[in-house]
Amino acid sequence: MNRHHQRTFPWALLSAAILLAMLNGTAPAAEPGLPNPFFVFSNGLGGIADPPKVLDELGYAGVGISGLNVLGAVQQYERAGLKVFNTYVGCRLDKTPAYDPQFKQAIEELKGTGVVLWLTVLGGKYGQEDDKAGDVLREIADLAATSDLRVALYPHAGFYVATTADALRLAKKADRKNLGVSINLCHELMTDQGPKLDETIREAAPHLFVVSINGADVKQPGYSWDRLIQPLGQGDFDVCSFLAKLKAIGYRGPIGLQCYAVKGDKLENLRQSIKAWNEYRARLGAEGSDGK
Repeated sequence: MNRHHQRTFPWALLSAAILLAMLNGTAPAAEPGLPNPFFVFSNGLGGIADPPKVLDELGYAGVGISGLNVLGAVQQYERAGLKVFNTYVGCRLDKTPAYDPQFKQAIEELKGTGVVLWLTVLGGKYGQEDDKAGDVLREIADLAATSDLRVALYPHAGFYVATTADALRLAKKADRKNLGVSINLCHELMTDQGPKLDETIREAAPHLFVVSINGADVKQPGYSWDRLIQPLGQGDFDVCSFLAKLKAIGYRGPIGLQCYAVKGDKLENLRQSIKAWNEYRARLGAEGSDGK
């Protein structure tokens, strides 16, 4: 459990179950709670003094940042015992070159850090330039591979890769082991993919590198970001059930907290969101992986 937010749980019963499984030569089917590291998007840290210290005290595992010149931030968070999980970068199908020439140097600098390139794909005629997109993604993935880095496509409403389904289509086309996809909850909701989330999670499972969540309302016509991105624990969308489904497919990768344009005090939002995260962990640990 998170060291800052312990929750009551029948540990004696769990320990006995684990011991029995060991004696029988088998392992437990699943860990209690959620094994995933939980990080914060840097868009939720504006105005907060010493973010690494604050995030460590609250119990977050680290941060997701943006840009290519990020080695200094990576080292800053490492000194605080935290991790930079990814950096938000982009490419454009309607530009030549399609990505910043600084990618090469940045990738060299990030060798050994494990930072994922969280890549948006913009430009082009939606759904009609997959061949070009595949070529660009292969180039970026091959560059990343020289430093043992991974690339995760970042679905963003209105972009060429707008949904997880778009990301999966292109990841399969590019066919690189270090190129995977993300499920970004708010963007799936904005693009009206909410009713398909069960199918999306199942299909994304073999390629899933990163997930982002936040509090949200179930999408209705006319809803904008203020309804689809809220502090965790707010809104009527069942985030705990969403997390249970991720756990059921065996997803153990990082889960990030999207904070774009969330109103209110940022520190209080972070406190509320980590509280909700730990409540979800406790529920999924006590009730199994179905989230009911």
